[in-house]
Amino acid sequence: MYISLDFESEVPIYEQLKNEIIIGIAKKELTPGERLPSVRALASDIGINLHTVNKAYQQLKQDGFLLIHRQRGVVVHPDGPEKADEIYKNQLHETLKPLIAEALCKEIDQEELFAMMTTIFDELGR
Repeated sequence: MYISLDFESEVPIYEQLKNEIIIGIAKKELTPGERLPSVRALASDIGINLHTVNKAYQQLKQDGFLLIHRQRGVVVHPDGPEKADEIYKNQLHETLKPLIAEALCKEIDQEELFAMMTTIFDELGR
């Protein structure tokens, strides 16, 4: 899997890394049970601090995307993250609401937003 990070972005590197891994899982570029590079190896490969990689891995573990084993290392969770429950759906709603409000303020209408979402679903192979 290719990881693309923008070192000039206002989005923190650990968050970009976390997002890239989630996208890789969604696109099935990373499969359940697949091993990921160690914290040190990935940090070295992409030229970032190992604490940054560790933070991304720990958050992905907490969110159910990864398992971290002492012997096997870091692997994509074999069962994947838990299915969306009401708590997750409410969090997603609260995350999307200001983004959609901002888009509306910038005169992006519902049709254009739906078209963007369709494009993203297509990019992810869904």
